[in-house]
Amino acid sequence: MSIKLVVADDHEVVRSGIGTLLEGSEVEIVGLAGTVDETVTLTENTAPDVVLLDVRLGKEDGLSALEIIRGKTPEVSVVMMSTYDNPTYVARAIALGATDYILKDSSRIDVLEAIQRAASKELPSETSILRRVQATMEKRKDRTDSKDVPLTNRELQVLRHIALGLSNREIGTSLNISVETVKEHVQNILRKLDSTDRTAAAVWAVKSGLIGN
Repeated sequence: MSIKLVVADDHEVVRSGIGTLLEGSEVEIVGLAGTVDETVTLTENTAPDVVLLDVRLGKEDGLSALEIIRGKTPEVSVVMMSTYDNPTYVARAIALGATDYILKDSSRIDVLEAIQRAASKELPSETSILRRVQATMEKRKDRTDSKDVPLTNRELQVLRHIALGLSNREIGTSLNISVETVKEHVQNILRKLDSTDRTAAAVWAVKSGLIGN
């Protein structure tokens, strides 16, 4: 039995590279996409077993495609891929229903295993980035479902930026405040949410609906 795969990446060379990487395996690429709309449409039209989806599709957020796919075709497994090991992106991917999360420089064996596991509805491998971040999330599961946390408007703004994967410097530029001020807000947020790190805070933000669809 072949595994039907849609590959979504805005760079043609990456899409071609994945095709070459998977040659000779049981994986059959049934569609190539470069935008969120293309990814969603192809997924609906080709009914793949797995979508291999880049976190960034050009200027678009690949995680928004993940959310739409999980809403419209929940039977399809989605493996996110990225150049960077960004725990906030991983946290958002988990909260939005991703099956796994791999890096673009992963070996052929690791890529193939992630796709095979996703197609079989198995858990990611023990060494998966997603498993590691998920373990962090589970530690604060009792707090992530609670929305009654007294954050100020500015803290909510900062938290949204954290959940979208921005660094302190990027948050400062966006909100026109100093990096030191951002750091103070982040510490206050973590204290109020009883979170040990930014990942747990990002998960709370996604589950509480602070990140727009």
